[in-house]
This record gives sequence, C-alpha cells and structure tokens, in this order.
Amino acid sequence: MYATEIVELLNAKMLCGEELPKLEIQSACGSDMMSDVLAFPKERMVLLTGLTNTHVIRTCEMLDVLLIVFVRGKIPGNDVLEMAEDRDMVVLATPYTLYEACGILYKNGLPGGSSARHAE
Repeated sequence: MYATEIVELLNAKMLCGEELPKLEIQSACGSDMMSDVLAFPKERMVLLTGLTNTHVIRTCEMLDVLLIVFVRGKIPGNDVLEMAEDRDMVVLATPYTLYEACGILYKNGLPGGSSARHAE
C-alpha cells in the first residue's frame, strides 16, 4: 500500500513533510505504548498512535518508520512537529480512532506483520 492510499482511506491531513513517501508501505503498527512499537520493528512501516509527544518521533527515528499517523483528530504540539520536520518525517492526522484506522488499513490489505494472525 502506498502513502497516498493511506491518506485517502483515513481521510488524513498532512501535518508535516515535504512529500509522501514513494516507497510501498508493507506493514502497520497501532499503539500508544512506544515500548510495544520497539518490540515490533518492521521494514517500511506506518505507525498509528494517539500519543503526541516527542517520544513518538524518537521511536520512529530509531525504527526508520516511513509515516506517522496521529489518530482521534489529535494534533501534536509545535515541538513535536518541528522535531519530525527536522528528521524529514511525514506526519498525518486522521479523525478515526486507533481501532477504526487500523481496521480500515487491514481491511484494505495492509498487514500488521504478526505471525500469530496465521496460526490456526
């Protein structure tokens, strides 16, 4: 899935970033706990979260997250957006809840990457 599709599916607004990543995004992680995100490193990942502090930016920087989506209409402070901009990160905001946003992306083919989803 490409970032442009995520913007459309989530009715998202770009908060910072020069342009949407052209690379295909291969997985998504939805969490408000950055320790959980650190335990879920995947390549070409989008992070969906309601947490709007600088820890999100630092975590995404460590994991090379391609795209950050803040849920529930949350808009982070200028300090967070400036930090993201300094690191050339793309940040979006969606009115959907974390549960809804993750569900929309999953339903449209973006996996979460968990091996447990294939267990029977």
